[in-house]
Amino acid sequence: MKGPRTEKIRSLFDSIAKDYDRLNHILSLGVDRLWRKRALKWINDGNPEKKVLDIACGTGDFSIEIARHSGPETTVCGIDLSEGMLEVMRRKVSEAGLEGRISAGQGNSEAMPFEDDSFDRATIAFGIRNFEHREIALKEILRVLKPGGRLVILELSVPSNSFLRWCYCLYFTKILPLIGGMVSGDRAAYSYLPASVLNFPKKEEWMEIMSSCGFGKVSHKAFTFGICRMYIGEK
Repeated sequence: MKGPRTEKIRSLFDSIAKDYDRLNHILSLGVDRLWRKRALKWINDGNPEKKVLDIACGTGDFSIEIARHSGPETTVCGIDLSEGMLEVMRRKVSEAGLEGRISAGQGNSEAMPFEDDSFDRATIAFGIRNFEHREIALKEILRVLKPGGRLVILELSVPSNSFLRWCYCLYFTKILPLIGGMVSGDRAAYSYLPASVLNFPKKEEWMEIMSSCGFGKVSHKAFTFGICRMYIGEK
């Protein structure tokens, strides 16, 4: 199901793919790596022969981390709208020697080409805010998860503390677009990204949305003063 927003997002990420990793680490001061590591234990526990679906996998950082920190029989399937991002991911997977365990293909989270009950785990790292129809995507993820499977979402958020929120919004709406535009040449893309964070549902609303779409045991953890939040739900 491709609407105008979906096509806009695909085009946007195609345009910034070559600079995406460098800018991510610069603009987050490298803290995004720590957030991913904290989420790994909710993905890599239990069955050492898991099948993991990495949705909106981007340039593959999280897919690679999952494979490196799990049993050798674990496989990761990455899907993303942006072929530009996937090209970067495939190169990184090859350089890491993980072609046999990580696949990468273009796909839409709202209509995925997988059988029911296919995956033990699903994850979305900093991508759910870009989905055009989030409830449809959540129900589709639930469909492809095995009974007892788990969805782990990482997403940027606005701190609840008023002073931190003011600093955060200043950085996100003024400084980030400036730096992103200088490095990538696409200031519009780095104006969209903070706006998408500011418009994402608050934690209580998002947890209710996950529950209403069929996920059970929905929980939440805040990282770095609430700048990043992890949401977990089970089938």
